[in-house]
Amino acid sequence: MRGKRFLVVGGTAGIGLAAASVLAAEGASIAVIGRNQQRLDEAVEHLCVGATSEVFGVRGDVSTHAGALDAVNRAVEFLGGLNGVAITTGLIGHEPIGISDARWVEVFSDVFMSTVRVVEACLPYLVSTQGSIVTTAAYSIRAPEIARLPYASMKSAVATFTKGIAKAYGQEGVRANCVAPGAIETASLTALRRHVSETKGIPYNEALERVMVDEWHLDIALQRPGRATEVGNLIAFVLSDLAAYMTGTLINIDGGTNF
Repeated sequence: MRGKRFLVVGGTAGIGLAAASVLAAEGASIAVIGRNQQRLDEAVEHLCVGATSEVFGVRGDVSTHAGALDAVNRAVEFLGGLNGVAITTGLIGHEPIGISDARWVEVFSDVFMSTVRVVEACLPYLVSTQGSIVTTAAYSIRAPEIARLPYASMKSAVATFTKGIAKAYGQEGVRANCVAPGAIETASLTALRRHVSETKGIPYNEALERVMVDEWHLDIALQRPGRATEVGNLIAFVLSDLAAYMTGTLINIDGGTNF
């Protein structure tokens, strides 16, 4: 990865930060885009600890076309070019199908259009370097959950869009792949683990796993949630030249969920 330049959108926490950490540790120059300045500063400080190259934080909002274009252009200016982008934005929504039209449009913009905007802003740079794109979907796109149907619907669109980009830009040498994580223990699930352990008297290292199986009835072969670092490692691999013949692929990383 040394000498490569990568952009991570949504790289201030969770899966995005994990992917940025792997890339930085492998010697790549990294720019992370985030909306919250404090979280952005904390992410850059965290990344600099294991980095062997440059790390940049870019405050930006990809919820509009102009905002995404501005943030990407500033990030690429800092990096001096672009070899790949990972897009990990799109908040998980626990909402049923009966939401208002206005809320559907908000989910569409947050989950799907944010990906479209970033990809479109990055493509001119990636064509020049024959770069790589990694988007993120979710296991729920193939096993829809009623409580997350709007979110899952938009993540399905992300996967389809990614395949389309792979076909449209393959002749330019640009690769595009989509990673679909299952239940990953990020900050919110860690907080739930702590709460369940304290309120139900279940050992901390078993609390979340018990809830997932006994209460949520999740069908996970490995019987545990994934770790952000596991998804981050996969994203870094797919972005790298080790995956140079991989494009248009939807890659599940879900511990064996509903397969």
